[in-house]
Amino acid sequence: MHFKKSIKQGSFYIQGLRSFKDTLPKNLKKILNKRGYVYSDIINNWSYIVGSNISNVSYPKSFKPNGKKSAGTLIINVQRGNEVDIEYSKTQIINKINSYFGYKIIDKVRLETFEMKTNSKKNRSSLVSGASKNRYLKNINNINNELIKNSLINLTKYLK
Repeated sequence: MHFKKSIKQGSFYIQGLRSFKDTLPKNLKKILNKRGYVYSDIINNWSYIVGSNISNVSYPKSFKPNGKKSAGTLIINVQRGNEVDIEYSKTQIINKINSYFGYKIIDKVRLETFEMKTNSKKNRSSLVSGASKNRYLKNINNINNELIKNSLINLTKYLK
């Protein structure tokens, strides 16, 4: 192994394979150590950590650490109408996340609600006009493969 003194970071450089963390600049390391790793790990494994019942109606919005060694606050967005269920399972969420990381990383959970956007039938009918539907049917009739042609014609029946 060769040791070289890096002028930019002031740490030793070891030639060969090294961890990704060691190649990052100091400023980026501070940001990742402060909140990046925990929050990204919670987002990536949200459904695994809390289970499918909770993850279907909520997702983590942000993580706010209280300090370097103290536990932080997790802010969760909850679909409107499911706030009570998530409120009762706050301690369960805290325990699951802390056990996932192996130490006390979260001591509070704050909930915020959001409205789930759904497409109504009125919005669906305005997506395709009658002229567009006729143009699609003309293009579909030019297709040589009968199976694909019949499938697309059946699809246009639902576009109304």
